[in-house]
This record gives sequence, C-alpha cells and structure tokens, in this order.
Amino acid sequence: MFLDLAVIYCKAGNGGDGVVSWHREKYVPTGGPDGGDGGKGGDIYFEADPSLNTLISFRYTQRFKAGNGENGSKKNCTGKNGEDLIIKVPRGTVIRDAETNGIIADIFNYGEKVLVFKGGKGGRGNARFATATHRSPGFSEMGYKTEERKIRLELKTIADVGLVGFPNVGKSTLLSVISAARPKIANYHFTTLSPNLGVVSHYDDSFVVADIPGLIEGASEGAGLGHSFLRHVDRVRLIVHLVDISGSEGRDPYEDYITIRKELENYSAELATRPEIVVVNKCDILYDEEEISRFEEKIGKKVLKLSAVTHVGVEELKTKISETLKELPALAPLEFVPFEYEEKDRTSFEVNRVGDMFYVTGGFIEDLARRVVLNDGDSFRWFQKVLRDKGVIDKLKEMGVKDGDIIAILDIEFEYTE
Repeated sequence: MFLDLAVIYCKAGNGGDGVVSWHREKYVPTGGPDGGDGGKGGDIYFEADPSLNTLISFRYTQRFKAGNGENGSKKNCTGKNGEDLIIKVPRGTVIRDAETNGIIADIFNYGEKVLVFKGGKGGRGNARFATATHRSPGFSEMGYKTEERKIRLELKTIADVGLVGFPNVGKSTLLSVISAARPKIANYHFTTLSPNLGVVSHYDDSFVVADIPGLIEGASEGAGLGHSFLRHVDRVRLIVHLVDISGSEGRDPYEDYITIRKELENYSAELATRPEIVVVNKCDILYDEEEISRFEEKIGKKVLKLSAVTHVGVEELKTKISETLKELPALAPLEFVPFEYEEKDRTSFEVNRVGDMFYVTGGFIEDLARRVVLNDGDSFRWFQKVLRDKGVIDKLKEMGVKDGDIIAILDIEFEYTE
C-alpha cells in the first residue's frame, strides 16, 4: 500500500536530574559536595533509507520518543546520556511542523541523516553550585524537560521527469515501454492509484521518470486523485505532457491540454514554468493526421508524435528527454528557510497584583524553579538570594508589597516578610 502523508508525534529525551550528595569516607568526616550532573536526553534523527518508498509504516506507529538521560550520582558521576532515536524514512520526505506548516527538513540524499529534535540538557549536581563562600550547597538542578511535537511527513517523489496528463492517455503504458517499471494498465480511469517510478536508459545516459496519476479538472482543489499526487511533480526538472490526440475518450485534445496546464499553474506558479515536452499519443488510431497540425497551432508549440502501444516515436522521445535534461540544472533539495521552534524564554519575569496577592510569572521563574527544593532551607535561601539579585524583590516592593502579603510563584504560595 502506498502512503505519502503521515502525521506523527516526536519527543526528544528529557535531561536527567542532578543529585545532592556529600563525599564520605573514613577519616574524612566533613567531605564536600560530590553530586554529579544528570545525563543529556536522547536526540531524534531522521535518515533516508533506500529500501523505503512509502510512509506506510507510520500508519501504525505515530509516537516516537528518544531515551531520557539518567540522573547523576555520587562521586561526581554524570548520568548516562539518553539513547538517540533514528527514524527511517524514504528519500524525498519533507518534514513539516503540523501547526505552522513550516519546513523543518528535506531528506533528499541517500543515507542522509538529519538532527531534528535535540534532547534536554542534564541538570547540575550540587557540586556545581559550590563556591568559596558557599561551600555546602544542599540543592541540585532538575534536567530540562522536552516537549512533544506534532509533525507532518510529506513524501515528494524524486524524479527527473514527470509524466502528466488526463487519465487513460497512456502514461502507464509509456512508462512500461521506456523502463523496466510494470505499472497496472487497464482501460478505465484511475487505474494508477500511486506514482510509479521507472529508470530509463538511453545509450550512456539514464534518468528517472515518474508517472503522476489522477490529474483532472479541479485536481488542484481536491478533485479526483490529483490533489493527493500533485506534490510528486514538485521536484521534477522536466514535464512530459501526454495528450490523447485521437480523442478516443470523447474529449477534445486541446481542452485536455489547457485543463492540465491550468491545474499545474493553480497548484504552483513556479511549477507551471518548468520546461515541457508535449507528446501526442495514440497516433496509431488517429484518423485525421491534420489534427496534429491544428493542435500544434492552437498551443503554439511543436509536439512529438507517439504510439506507446506500437512503440512508434519512443526512441525519438527518449532522445529528446535526454538532450533536454543535459541543459537543465541537476536535481536539488527544496529551497526553504528552516523552521525552528522558539527557545523558551529563560530571562524575563512579570509581577501582577490582585488584591493582596502578588503573582510572579515568566520564563526566568520557570527556569529557576527547576533548581529549587522549597522544603530544603539551604535551597530556599539560595532561591531568595537569586530573586533579590535579579530584581524580583525590588519589583515587588515597587508594586507595594508589605509584610503579610501572599506571593505566588508557580503553584507555590508563601508569606512575604522583610
């Protein structure tokens, strides 16, 4: 089963907590602090796997989590880092933030491995807080906790050439003739339900051709299958536009051509400017040869004549494609400004007064709370010192705090005293 879109949830590992510990050994009754730091949380990488060509595995597994860092231990031992997680995806997978649609990464090259989510830093042990004037800190720091992120995986086929055209114009037949690909071929619309790829060899050259299914009028707005598969022509360097010149489906060839061009333009103005080779197929059942000349005059372009069934014109088409590709830039990843998640604010604070209650909030307060054990006197004294040093107490005084007023910091409330 082919799947080219998937929504998953990823969480890098949390950092391990630092610990409070004291050096103890025989004849050293008053050893100093030796609490070690917590280990770093595991990172999440995405890697291109050449054996994959669909996102079907993400239909059954949506949540991915890297390993958490271990807590520190005594004797200044740092906790073990969390295990990294490598998520295998097909080449051509674009990773987007599900909320903003911003592109995080484009997994373009075989074997490419991209760091997408970083694990949390480990917290510091009490040995890290020892100073010349504060030799016995009785507190440590918690590790940084990471957030779960919702992302969307979008597979964009990587091919040199994209075959486009209405259903039943012979795209799959042509692909089976010029390459070793064996797509399903039948005389009804939407036989092809997913893009088919084929490698075409032409003397010393080779190129990859993708049969893009389901383009009909309104495809760019969701009609038929086109809305699902238009993304697969995003990367192609050259468009080969097949038209049923025989009118065997009861449609006008010129109207078919204009309709598909309009859908490509509606989907992407840049895509509509890609080089194009127009091919009129089913010439073997065409009754009026003048129809080709009239068609060329209407579209203002020369066309290649082809019969995919009888193989007439196939070699000429391969030659034309090969020569055109040599003049075009090589395939390259998408050009984009990488989306980055905002770093948490760890410096600002805000004081709000409601009656005799003062609420202190902000990134600085949240970050500071990671390092405090409020039921430990030493830790709480250090907490108060930091509040004074950073201007929080001055701000409270400026707003009129007095003895007996209640101060709320996060979910902790305490009474203010001078």
